[in-house]
Amino acid sequence: MAERWRDEPWATDLWWSGKTTRRRVLGLGATAAGALGATLLVPPPWRAAFGQARPYKIGTMQPLSGPTAAGGKTALVGTQMAVERINRTGGVNGRPIELVIADYESKPDVGRRKAEKFVSEDRIDAHQGGFMSNVCLACMPVWEEHKIVNMIGVCLDTTITTTRCSRYTFRPFDYAPAQAVAFAPYLVNKLGKRWHIAYQDYAFGQSARDAYVAEIKRAGGEVVGGTGIPLGTADMTPFLSKISGNFDGLFGVFAAKDAVTVATQAYDLGLTKKYRWAGDGSIAESTNLPAIGGKIEGFIGQNRYLPVFEGPLNTSYHRRFFDEAVAALKKIDPTGPTPDRFVQSNFESMNFLKLGIQKSGFQGRQDSAKLIAALEGLEVKESDDFPQGDKSIRREDHQAFIRQFIFEMRGGKHRIIEVVPREKTVFPAACKFA
Repeated sequence: MAERWRDEPWATDLWWSGKTTRRRVLGLGATAAGALGATLLVPPPWRAAFGQARPYKIGTMQPLSGPTAAGGKTALVGTQMAVERINRTGGVNGRPIELVIADYESKPDVGRRKAEKFVSEDRIDAHQGGFMSNVCLACMPVWEEHKIVNMIGVCLDTTITTTRCSRYTFRPFDYAPAQAVAFAPYLVNKLGKRWHIAYQDYAFGQSARDAYVAEIKRAGGEVVGGTGIPLGTADMTPFLSKISGNFDGLFGVFAAKDAVTVATQAYDLGLTKKYRWAGDGSIAESTNLPAIGGKIEGFIGQNRYLPVFEGPLNTSYHRRFFDEAVAALKKIDPTGPTPDRFVQSNFESMNFLKLGIQKSGFQGRQDSAKLIAALEGLEVKESDDFPQGDKSIRREDHQAFIRQFIFEMRGGKHRIIEVVPREKTVFPAACKFA
């Protein structure tokens, strides 16, 4: 199937008769090359430094087309930023990273096929990335069957590190239960006791819904209703117009293009004035704000990363990451959006993989057991590699725990109103590796 993103205005002048050459790819910036879905080779300025060293071949899959393409493209930027920095500073164990990129078109079946191609044709050493939870879940059996380490970059479905966990899959950022543990007390104690949850009706939204139902109840509140909206719904009015009743707040769980849709249409229907308006921070990602405009004012959310220099995010590490991310994002979006959590978590995910390779002496997929052992229990400190803050990967389920930020949108900006330490986000392990 043709990859539709190749027809976008920023890509059309780079293709001739549907083909590109190695020379043309090397002539592009790494971000543009990756957005085209080509194999990202080590850029020329530092390639000579590696001599004949064989690159580590790392696969990364993102939705570069379809309803979640906006988020997939920014997620890819985070991965590419990390790879460019790694190669620019000497590689890993003296070897460069070659990034092999695939677009799964926001479809689980396509993702599974691309994963199998990574294994059989591209012969990748490890995988980093993923955006949609249903695609991550569809591909996890492929990584396990072929003993390939899979370092997730975005997927939030709870079962990835609980009932469907895999020894080969790691999630070096938060998940729905930890987010709900961090945010539910604020929702109930500061905003209202009774809530209605509207959510993207697939793995991500369903996991978040379930986690918030449980934690809002634990905090002394209740969820009195829910509205699931199919992924990619352009007109949500038929669903949103049915939301009514006696409750205090409307809680939303949406990402990418659907986040823009729900924010604008809920506002237009008057729901965000009638009820307190809160939700997953993916609704108010910085990359969504130009499209939402002032209709996001007053929204209260929770997120692992915010593009602000307040409180614990006012560090030199974050400023360097922020400046580099803005420059990279401008290559795919001339408006120059600030980075979102998808950029941040993929950047840090690749850096976790780098550290595991360094620590284990990993040479290729035949050494996956060594890489797994190095990653299990790995703790990292806030640094240029991890600008979001300290974190660790729990040995029992390969789930990380990190600090969370509760924020309010005021004047089109994220304003931190509470920081939840990572120690308060820990949720009991519920994984049994096969």
